[in-house]
Amino acid sequence: MILPDELRGAGPFPELAIDLDVLASNVRALAGLCRARGVRLTGVVKGADGMPPVVRAMLAGGCDEIASSRIGQLRALREAGIGSPLLLVRIPAPGELAETARWADRSLQSDVSVLRALDREADRAGRRHGVILMLDLGDLREGWFDEAELVEAAVRTERDLPALELLGIGTNLGCYGSILPTPENLGRLAGAARRIEDRIGRALQVVSGGATSSIPLLLSGKLPPGINNLRVGEGLLAARDLPHFYKVDVPGVSPGVFTLRAEVIEVRTKPSHPVGEIFIDAFGERPAYADRGPRKRALLAVGKQDFGKHESLVPLEPGVEVIGSSSDHLICDVEDLGRPLAAGDVLEFGLFYPALLFASQSRYVRKTFRGGGRDPR
Repeated sequence: MILPDELRGAGPFPELAIDLDVLASNVRALAGLCRARGVRLTGVVKGADGMPPVVRAMLAGGCDEIASSRIGQLRALREAGIGSPLLLVRIPAPGELAETARWADRSLQSDVSVLRALDREADRAGRRHGVILMLDLGDLREGWFDEAELVEAAVRTERDLPALELLGIGTNLGCYGSILPTPENLGRLAGAARRIEDRIGRALQVVSGGATSSIPLLLSGKLPPGINNLRVGEGLLAARDLPHFYKVDVPGVSPGVFTLRAEVIEVRTKPSHPVGEIFIDAFGERPAYADRGPRKRALLAVGKQDFGKHESLVPLEPGVEVIGSSSDHLICDVEDLGRPLAAGDVLEFGLFYPALLFASQSRYVRKTFRGGGRDPR
């Protein structure tokens, strides 16, 4: 953490400070664990707005390919000279297929009609586009829910769609339905891959067993045989979900990649409970307020428009407690802060993934980079 007096006047703020050396180190640590278990690592960069310096650090650390849910980010990366394979991880909409065929090397897919249309667009573009067909194992987002239908779609892709290359199959767990990856449900994915391989007479290149939420299985040795790819964003960028929610530490992985810095604009002692008849806030919600008596509080020049949920911010200085926010303001209790605080001072925060997603894309948050992370390719 930078000392408070070093930050005063260093603006403009708010600032998202990005340590590329820590990011590359995170990737090296996880990529090494993956390689030891025969798993390739896909770095998902949508949480960092697909920023090229972030991508170069991830490639330098050992990611095998780069992925985003936004075709615009993939296009920007290719135009920035990123040469690694690019994967689109949100099923492309029919209106995005021409752009998908042009800018993505491969994509996740879950609909036969979209596959046919993508085959036509890839043929027009003069490219062979790789596809990974998705199996819904209960999280109820994308993918075939009927395993037999998935197998038939894979066979049809292999035999009837020459501009597409059937790379393999995958699944998503935890992002919508909160379903935990287990040896049982990921074992179903590996079994479906074997069924497809038997039908098409060759091995699939990719059996993608999910995202950050599958890392505990990797660490415990319980990732089913046959799963050979993970698509990881949060576990490399924010790196807070596993230790906080799953109580799992990944050796060599640190949550210190991103730091949000914001400037104090007011410090006063005020009641801790609002005064008057409580109704709703600016977002139509009715927060709960604890009455702790008069407390010293700091108002900072950053808000929900910049970080989404204030609950996803982690104060990096003891004695600072996030208590609320509005569109443009963050409110912190600083009664127990062990130093004087005044307007113009700067406080620092770590970010869980939801806050990182907002802050990285906010045009009102200045981005700064520290360290290397050069792309060796």
